[in-house]
Amino acid sequence: MSKRHDAIFDDVLKDLSEPAALDKGGARFLKRQNALTDSGEREEKVLRWVDPASCVMWQRHNRAYDLLSEENCRDLIDSLRAQGQQEFPAIVRRLPAGQGSEYEVICGARRHFAVSWLRANNYPQFRYLIEVRDLTDEEAFRLADIENRDRADLSDYERARDYLQALELYYGGKQKAMATRLEVSEAWLSRYLYLARLPRQIVDAWPQITELKELHARSLRPMLQDAGDKLLAEAAAIADQQAAARAGQAAFIAVPAVLARLKAVAYGPKPAREDEVIETGGRQGRVTVARRGSKVRIEFRQDIPQDQLRTALEDYLRRHG
Repeated sequence: MSKRHDAIFDDVLKDLSEPAALDKGGARFLKRQNALTDSGEREEKVLRWVDPASCVMWQRHNRAYDLLSEENCRDLIDSLRAQGQQEFPAIVRRLPAGQGSEYEVICGARRHFAVSWLRANNYPQFRYLIEVRDLTDEEAFRLADIENRDRADLSDYERARDYLQALELYYGGKQKAMATRLEVSEAWLSRYLYLARLPRQIVDAWPQITELKELHARSLRPMLQDAGDKLLAEAAAIADQQAAARAGQAAFIAVPAVLARLKAVAYGPKPAREDEVIETGGRQGRVTVARRGSKVRIEFRQDIPQDQLRTALEDYLRRHG
């Protein structure tokens, strides 16, 4: 996590109340972490080892838990197994009695999955390390966002979808207020909100939602404006093929191929490239002319003598003028 995100993370937590008191039995008591507060006094944080089955994901967790697998959590599984335990606690809230589970996970879905997987695969001694916090939903949202913003394993689309839901739930639809609370630019937030609002046909055309990126949304925006209906029809056809692939009946269409098909619908087929090399003497005087449709691209070395460049261009114009 960057220093800037560390500061935001601390800001989210600084006004929160103390962790909930331990149950009388104290069976889950682990240890206390001491940290200096602004006043110089020590603040205690209680960490606990628990059975991961006692925890459920917060319904607004920004990670799609059902997309976690042994394969995409392999690095974490191997790390936990090598260390013999989980080193960094997940952040949870205590659930009211009668909910069926004791804790709600705000940050730590991958850790929860990895520990659960290890316990189910010959490592029953592993426990889930948690820190219990009293958090409002808006505080929980900001905390989860800061923890995961720099992580490559959380996809752009998962993050964008989380932002769009939070916009209405916590900020009354006011994008500027949300950007201020998250300490990001309004333009940056706007790009992610656009990604989250992409039509369902577009989203389903991608092999997995984890492969749909904010950069793709920027590429798609002008295409949707210029050829919306045609683009959505092609996306729906691609989505049918991707659905067949998920059912094991076909191969997935890779993201570059998806984009190529959508661009072809929006802008027509890509013109064939015609290259012509003109040489006026020696490597230094080599001029390359690449023609694509009605456009011509001319390349030459920066140190080419002006007379040789002029000769090459005049030769090209004589032949194609």
